[in-house]
Amino acid sequence: WLADMIRKQGIGGVIFFQGEPERQAEMINYFRKIAKVPPFVVTDGEWGLGMRLSGIEKFPWQLTLGAIQDDSLIYRMGAAVAGQFRRAGVNINLAPVADLNNNPANPVINFRSFGEDPEKSTQKALMYMKGLQDNGIISVAKHFPGHGDTEIDSHFDLPVIRKSKKDLNAVELIPFKYLIDCGVTGIMPGHLSLPLIDSVENLPATISYRILTEILRNELSFKGLVLSDAMNMKGITEYTAPGEAEVSALKAGI
Repeated sequence: WLADMIRKQGIGGVIFFQGEPERQAEMINYFRKIAKVPPFVVTDGEWGLGMRLSGIEKFPWQLTLGAIQDDSLIYRMGAAVAGQFRRAGVNINLAPVADLNNNPANPVINFRSFGEDPEKSTQKALMYMKGLQDNGIISVAKHFPGHGDTEIDSHFDLPVIRKSKKDLNAVELIPFKYLIDCGVTGIMPGHLSLPLIDSVENLPATISYRILTEILRNELSFKGLVLSDAMNMKGITEYTAPGEAEVSALKAGI
């Protein structure tokens, strides 16, 4: 079924979430062989391919890396992760997490963040990003404009962040702005509602033209890839019909 879609519909990308590395490599090679234009291959590997594939050593969580004093070690880790990805035939890593750990009740970010300090977390995210990109892997910083100060997991519902643009600029947007200025290739928005930024009720940032085009593209001058989070998460499916959600995301700037 998937091979048929790649052959006939020109699918541009494939993402892997689980399995064995040898089997995945076989599938990637086959998909590239049958495609007129080889698709991008993506993995959500915040702590390396071992986050998704069996039999591969896992690197530390980002919160553990937040305790490291020598950030060059994080760069070396990013380079090592990039080596894993290249060997496996994967082009894009959905990392680093640029969210700040600024809400202790957060059920989904916490240990995936480098920490609560904007400046320190930004430098560590930069080292991970550069370690990936300097070694041939597209890095995607997430979850714009910041998923740290929420008490709801966007896999299960739509978090609402009642912060003004001024508040976001002072804290959450600091890592994203810096990574953009330093050449991060990709940004992933979160399924997050920000009613003080876009007043449309229950509108995830994923389908907000105000957030993705006016702010991310125009104000922050981001020219790279804008990739959505999973479109089957309830943070978007609870309020937007399948099909409509994908079209709205494209119109917004995905």
